[in-house]
Amino acid sequence: MIAGVMGGIARRFGWNATLLRIVFVVVSIASAAFPGIIVYLILWLLMPEETD
Repeated sequence: MIAGVMGGIARRFGWNATLLRIVFVVVSIASAAFPGIIVYLILWLLMPEETD
């Protein structure tokens, strides 16, 4: 909900955005090898802006 990364990914693949956010947070917390915040920031920089 901060930058729309998970919402954009969910929209692109037709998934539920809330469920994707929950899965991302759980995986980020549960795994020390998965640097969730770094991945999120990189995706934020790489994803194109939404156009109407």
